[in-house]
Amino acid sequence: MRFLSVVAKRPAPGQTKTRLCPPLDGTAAATLYACFLQDTLSLMRQVPDVCRTLAYAPPEELAYFRALAPDFALVPQQGADLGERLDNLLTGLLQETGTPGPSQAVVMDSDSPTLPPAYLADAFQALDQGADVVLGPCDDGGYYLIGLTRPQPRLLREVTMSTDHVLQDTLAIARELRLAVALLPTWYDVDTAAELERLEQELATLPATVAPATRGWFAARGLGA
Repeated sequence: MRFLSVVAKRPAPGQTKTRLCPPLDGTAAATLYACFLQDTLSLMRQVPDVCRTLAYAPPEELAYFRALAPDFALVPQQGADLGERLDNLLTGLLQETGTPGPSQAVVMDSDSPTLPPAYLADAFQALDQGADVVLGPCDDGGYYLIGLTRPQPRLLREVTMSTDHVLQDTLAIARELRLAVALLPTWYDVDTAAELERLEQELATLPATVAPATRGWFAARGLGA
């Protein structure tokens, strides 16, 4: 069974995308993130032959996410920090009972609305071809995607997340564990004002069908995308 999952939280002014404030205010940042999430779900729907899941937070927001993604399996995030939450999610998916054959689990972020869907398909192909771990590097030193064929708690629980060396720390542990690692093309997530400007410029060069919700956010603000 192939699982494709996204980690998301309900947008909330003052709590979501705070590194974009300024230049945005809290409401604009939360609205933008809601658009990112809509576009992320749409691009996940373009990947065939996978079980799509959404790991949501906070746990009391099930109804919100059920309305947003009625075609996804919904699972609450569990853990004290991001590393624990990712490990619990991946382990839960890979140990899902009642699934035929070996499992693969790929988890992506919800901050990369223009990510090419082909990269998601490539992640599963890398696992098919023998990789133990597949990572999608971000140019800020993190990663936008991780995929596994079996639980690997050290890769997630022993790395300090949200730093500029997350990817390198993860690769170092993978080498210690003698895991075969595949790297996807580098992409970016949108956390800063510079990355937001990059996104606006990129959207101007892409077909109108790419990230329509995010485009609508820019258009509503009278900007070029």
